[in-house]
Amino acid sequence: MKKFIIQTIKKAGRILINYFQKDKKLPKLRRYGKEIVTVYDRLIDKFLIKKISQKFPNDNFFTEESGLIKKNSDFLWLIDSLDGTSNFAVGNPFFSISIALLKNKKLILGIVYSPIIDELYFAEKGKGAFLNNQKIKVSQVKDLKKSYLYFCEGGEKNRKRTAKIIKKVYPKVIELRKLGSAALECCWVASGKGEGYITTKIEPWDVAAGSLIVEEAGGKVTDFKGNFWQPIKTDFVASNNKIHSSLLKLIKNL
Repeated sequence: MKKFIIQTIKKAGRILINYFQKDKKLPKLRRYGKEIVTVYDRLIDKFLIKKISQKFPNDNFFTEESGLIKKNSDFLWLIDSLDGTSNFAVGNPFFSISIALLKNKKLILGIVYSPIIDELYFAEKGKGAFLNNQKIKVSQVKDLKKSYLYFCEGGEKNRKRTAKIIKKVYPKVIELRKLGSAALECCWVASGKGEGYITTKIEPWDVAAGSLIVEEAGGKVTDFKGNFWQPIKTDFVASNNKIHSSLLKLIKNL
């Protein structure tokens, strides 16, 4: 399964590479608002469902573009075919493909591929996390004041709430950054490129794979209240575990 899913996600990545910065209509789509969908979101979604279904015909799917495809199986594939669509549309290389596999509602596999920067993250439950076949670990920073954090508003429409979170957190850390791909932001925490990631009302396909990768790299994933993350639309915090409690104290009531 590992070999198959890595080959599949890399093939999907090559498709996106072939179209990246070549469709001159895409930057115009970005002007209509943050929430955009391109033909490439749907193209990769159909490609992944087709390839995985050929290998595992009885498995269920829950994807951003196709919704729930329910069959008779204990296995569920959670897929975001193009995480960071607006980045892709304007020629920003920080986008990714995110695939997670659940068995009986428990995460057992997560894979995130950012094709332009050629970063492939992989984690299997209980077997560690890897970046391009090299084992990764979260950073060892323990002090929130010495931390770099990533943040995005996810599905939150209330910008006043978003502003409150930023106002509360930003003065307490070195820097608050935004990549524009939730899956990639999780993976950058897992690989020690930052100490934490905060997002609000995020869809499960955006962070499912990334959450397992963070945990397998030694990090921690919860909601704002400190509850274990569940694959539903919810507030989400991923960290190196060292700063998690300090971070939750700032945001738990926001």
